[in-house]
Amino acid sequence: MRLASPYDTDTRWSAKRDIFWNGYKLHVSETCHPQADGDRPARPNLITNVATTYSTLPDSKTLDAIHHALQHRSLLPARHYLDSGYPSADLIISSRRTYGIALVTPVLLDTSSQARTQEGFAAHDFTIDWENSKAVCPAGKTSTTWTPNIQDGVPKTVVSFAALDCIPCPYKRQCTSARGNRRQLSLYPKELTEAIRDARAQQQTGDWQRDYALRSGVEGTIRQATHTTGLRRARYRGLAKTHLDHSISATALNLIRLHAWWNGHPLDRANHSHLARLQLSLAA
Repeated sequence: MRLASPYDTDTRWSAKRDIFWNGYKLHVSETCHPQADGDRPARPNLITNVATTYSTLPDSKTLDAIHHALQHRSLLPARHYLDSGYPSADLIISSRRTYGIALVTPVLLDTSSQARTQEGFAAHDFTIDWENSKAVCPAGKTSTTWTPNIQDGVPKTVVSFAALDCIPCPYKRQCTSARGNRRQLSLYPKELTEAIRDARAQQQTGDWQRDYALRSGVEGTIRQATHTTGLRRARYRGLAKTHLDHSISATALNLIRLHAWWNGHPLDRANHSHLARLQLSLAA
């Protein structure tokens, strides 16, 4: 809510890794096609949607609005490739249920100490019996309590195992270091838990990683947008006018790509450094 500038009351200070700026955030959606085979020219990737938001708005809060805008123009994709800032278990389910979209995106991994060290029993190593409200640990012990509650406004279930089972267990050091000498799990509702587990398992496979490589083209789009249309610096004041600028810039990029395509000179989609391009030009 804090104002960042008296000249543009819509801008906000924000940071991402080592970048710190006062302004807005731009979200770009485009079509993606596999690279061309042989002599067949690659189809141009065209921008289908731009969303301009406050720079402090999390990416995950923007996704539903992006899908709604794409649906309004009959441009919803069957598969939507996203970076890790957008997804959550709830969005994976709601996108499929509301819009029929499969999100192809790396979800955040389990950050528990057991999962980080890859030496202990993480939550996904436990078998969950949702019908009988029980969980079974890798050592074969069954949970003793199943307590639904609300954590930070999110419904969860806390599952606890008996200290009498955990203390003598030979795998205790791999499982828990809690002072109560018993393991606890904090579970989302069944549908959300299974969705996040499936997503984490899939993203470890080679097939998923090769499929997700299609998204790499959008990085070239961001570079083209910043170098060709100067989108790093807003030309106008206010969120509405800045969004109009983004939309016009996206239209210009589409025209550049279509012009190159129609004239038989598709743009180079490979990512080469300045030195590599110099070497290629000298070799030609």
